[in-house]
Amino acid sequence: MKRYGKLVCIATAALLAFAFLGDAAFAKELVVYSSVDEENAKNLLDEFSKATGIKVNMVFLSSGPAMSRIEAEQANPQADVWFGAPNENHIVAKDRGLTQPYVSAAAGDLADGFKDPEGYWHAFYMNPLGFGVLPEELKADGKPVPASWKDLLNPAYKGMIQMPSPQSSGTAYAMIMTLIETFGEDEAYAYMKELNPNIQTYTQSGTGPSKNLAIRETSIAIQFTPAFLKLVDEGYPAKVVFPAEGVGYEAAALSIIKGAKNLDSAKALVDWIISKEGQQVLSAKKTYFFPVRTDVSAGKGLPALSEIKLIDYDRLEAAREKKRLVDRWVTEVLGQ
Repeated sequence: MKRYGKLVCIATAALLAFAFLGDAAFAKELVVYSSVDEENAKNLLDEFSKATGIKVNMVFLSSGPAMSRIEAEQANPQADVWFGAPNENHIVAKDRGLTQPYVSAAAGDLADGFKDPEGYWHAFYMNPLGFGVLPEELKADGKPVPASWKDLLNPAYKGMIQMPSPQSSGTAYAMIMTLIETFGEDEAYAYMKELNPNIQTYTQSGTGPSKNLAIRETSIAIQFTPAFLKLVDEGYPAKVVFPAEGVGYEAAALSIIKGAKNLDSAKALVDWIISKEGQQVLSAKKTYFFPVRTDVSAGKGLPALSEIKLIDYDRLEAAREKKRLVDRWVTEVLGQ
């Protein structure tokens, strides 16, 4: 009996140790719903795992499906972090009670527009709008390189510029909001109406202009800048211009899901991705995303965040007004 009792004690101790180790191992895992493109998300999260030893299980979901899934799983969350999607989506998630606050110590280095004051979300990269231009082709045609929004009105650019259509592209809607914030609504629409003759094509996709710039179907393209930056990095004779009046931007954020089972690991991801170390990975892995920290370079030859005049606007108000403003664009700019 004594021997039996000793065996029971040993077995009990082993089970407790196993349980402890199991909890420790579980704490070193993280389930992420990622709305960042899969290649870049994998590069970033792999580096996080190397830095912390935390194993990441990633599920790719675009913004809409991610929000729907998090909401459907609210009673029993299956993920710990929503990674990516523009910050307005995370504002909505906060309002719906889907996420929980965590104020990272590293958040003190972020501008107010890149974090929720209560810690419900933190932006970890941003993509400014800009012009992609082919300087040599413009020079050969005797045309200047535009440096501002107003420069695009030059009649010399008639039928030369490509931009996305606000009817199908969030990128183009960000441009409308940028112009409204810069010039006021009525002047912004007067500007876009005057610009219309210079537009060669309104593409359906937000990245269509850069693709057409790459095959020289246009010499001036307007969209978010990552694809332009990639072209430049790969040696293509393009130039990225940030208009002097300022540019709107999209800021991708991450949130910790309410009820996250791996909370400490989730907090570790927030801390790392907005730290100087995490932000440097954006350029090291050639994501072509701009860091949200002013002390981290976006890459060789690119301006620091502090050198770009950024235009912000009320994201929720923009969402509420979208139908009206796009309808006005169709009526006044396209004349339909």
